[in-house]
Amino acid sequence: MKLEKSAELFRKGQKHLVGAVNSPVRAFKSVGGVPVFIDHARGSRIFDVDENEYVDLVLSYGPMILGHRHKKVERSIKKALKKGYTFGASTNKEIKLAKIVCDAFPGMDKVRFVNSGTEAVLSAIRLARAFTGHNKIIKFSGCYHGHSDALLVAAGSGLATLSMPGSKGVPDEAVKNTLIAEFNNLDSVKKHMDAQNDIAAVIIEPIAGNMGVVTPDQAFIDDLRTITRDKGILLIADEVMTGFRSKFGGAQELLGFEADITCLGKVIGGGFPVGAYGARNEIMELVAPLGGMYQAGTLSGNPIAMACGIATLKELKRQNPYKSFDKKAKKIKAMLLESAEKHGIDIQVNHFGSMVNVFFTKQEVTDFKSAQSCNTENFKVFFWQMMEHGVFLPPSQFEAWFLSSALGKADLKKIEQAIDISMAKVAEKQK
Repeated sequence: MKLEKSAELFRKGQKHLVGAVNSPVRAFKSVGGVPVFIDHARGSRIFDVDENEYVDLVLSYGPMILGHRHKKVERSIKKALKKGYTFGASTNKEIKLAKIVCDAFPGMDKVRFVNSGTEAVLSAIRLARAFTGHNKIIKFSGCYHGHSDALLVAAGSGLATLSMPGSKGVPDEAVKNTLIAEFNNLDSVKKHMDAQNDIAAVIIEPIAGNMGVVTPDQAFIDDLRTITRDKGILLIADEVMTGFRSKFGGAQELLGFEADITCLGKVIGGGFPVGAYGARNEIMELVAPLGGMYQAGTLSGNPIAMACGIATLKELKRQNPYKSFDKKAKKIKAMLLESAEKHGIDIQVNHFGSMVNVFFTKQEVTDFKSAQSCNTENFKVFFWQMMEHGVFLPPSQFEAWFLSSALGKADLKKIEQAIDISMAKVAEKQK
């Protein structure tokens, strides 16, 4: 695999971009080597500047659920572009997308569109505090909710990849109201609730995706919903990653619970920067201009992003690819497990709907601590072999792989061949 042009761009980028990137994981620090620069994509495939072709299992970390440049979505974007790019005023498209989103989430009466998942979550936290009159929040170790100060602690994702426990520049005062619990451990939540009487909300990724794909025990989720409701504490579901990925709606519905506030992103933008938070009327009517919780954004509800989101969700509903997603994810899981056993490599594979993750560990992965037992050196070898043989993966042991409805039989065959070659190379390196 040639990466000369990527290497040259990486060198040039160092001058005016921080680390030559605009998001840390793209620098490939956890896997080493030259970070790949992308030129274009179509359907299930993505192409770098050196003309290497890959089956794309990154999908911009989730939003390209229909694959790249779906013709109906592209047609909608071009039509919207002819009318103008941004107005700083309301458009009909915001109303249309809001209805689609609210209809897909039981208990969501109103929604507010923002520009990113980070913005959605920080707004949801502010709203929970406004509604309850309390200040503290509980988050789970390994769950990533964006890079706002109060949540940038025990956050998984790029921080786990780079072995960073938090961030410089975040003062102690910013996280003094953030309490850390352990995913799948209700006792760790109860301890905080027993010790504090000022808790506004518990925030959780229903399916964790930033310490790798980690699913909750059903009893844990059921009891978490019960205890928060009993104590008058809001439950916030961060479905920025999982929204519309496992069903037309949220993972919380599949898990049998209803959050008080839901945060969304990724798929509802279809590739454009969109986030959202929504809840029942009594909560959302606290948001300005109806209430005293202020949040605003000049580009929120951008007409091009709304057009892309509407087209994506309409096509997604028409396709209804969720059974196919689950079938393909299970097939990839079987490929990984069979090849690892064949070559004597210890792995675990977790999946939920269209999200998959291989962990290089013999320990079952159920929380952040068990995820950190992974052999990241084995992942580095596996990652570069997969890239060498035409499969584009997130450059981190702790990021989910994503499937698109454009993924076909030829793609699955290519993935299977790449997995076996890559596992063989891991085994060779271990000797």
